[in-house]
Amino acid sequence: MNNVKTFVLMAGLMGLFLLAGQLLGGSQGLMIALVFGSLFNFVMYYFSDKLVLRMYGAQIVGPDQAPELYAMVDRLRQRAGLPMPVIAVAPHEQPNAFATGRNPEHAVVAVTTGILKYVPPDELEGVLAHELAHVKNRDMLISTVAAGIAGAISNLPYLLLFGGRDDDNAHPAAQLALALLGPIGAMLIQFAISRQREFEADRVGAEILGRPMPLANALRRLDALAHQIPMDVAPAVAPLAQVNPLAAHGGRMLKLFSTHPPTEERVARLEAMVPGR
Repeated sequence: MNNVKTFVLMAGLMGLFLLAGQLLGGSQGLMIALVFGSLFNFVMYYFSDKLVLRMYGAQIVGPDQAPELYAMVDRLRQRAGLPMPVIAVAPHEQPNAFATGRNPEHAVVAVTTGILKYVPPDELEGVLAHELAHVKNRDMLISTVAAGIAGAISNLPYLLLFGGRDDDNAHPAAQLALALLGPIGAMLIQFAISRQREFEADRVGAEILGRPMPLANALRRLDALAHQIPMDVAPAVAPLAQVNPLAAHGGRMLKLFSTHPPTEERVARLEAMVPGR
């Protein structure tokens, strides 16, 4: 069901993209958006892992520097049928984790120093299984395409200033409305896609580990500590983390513009996977 919802949301985002190109610039606008979106996707797909690690300040570690962490990831990735990812540690006190990389053969699984300090081993296994699920599900590809389309919609009005527009197909009122509301709609759809991928990673992560409760307990702990311990990280890469690292700065609007589902809902879904419940 999560995959079906993702497909529907991606189709809606693509439909908005095509509509924006047609209404704002006719055939010329559509071509400009396609070129811009493709270029953005190419850069993000091939270089996102290096950019993300740099923005988190994460350093790659091997079995000599982090033997227990390395062994835990190695054991779980074998259960998941994945190649061994690169392991990295980010110097943040807030316990959290994220995965990046363009495919399973070029994947990175990163944790913060805080998660190694505050989270017990069984819950850490749940967290790592969730991140390996993102790798297994190729969520980086999905999120990159969604971000590329959303970015193209947001920047299309500015690109048309340089690329020209097909005035024969102009619809002034629709153009104005789309220029104002299109980027917001694209962003909301993008965030909804991200939320569905988090649900799916929770489910697959629980299957990799063989039991759902360690991840459910870890999510409760990470969410609580994210509200107590701030993390200084760029908003652009915050959505990659397992729980929202900027939760301490959020308010009521955070739920609408959040890339993560509510922790209570994630925990409830995991608890429903326990036999007999």
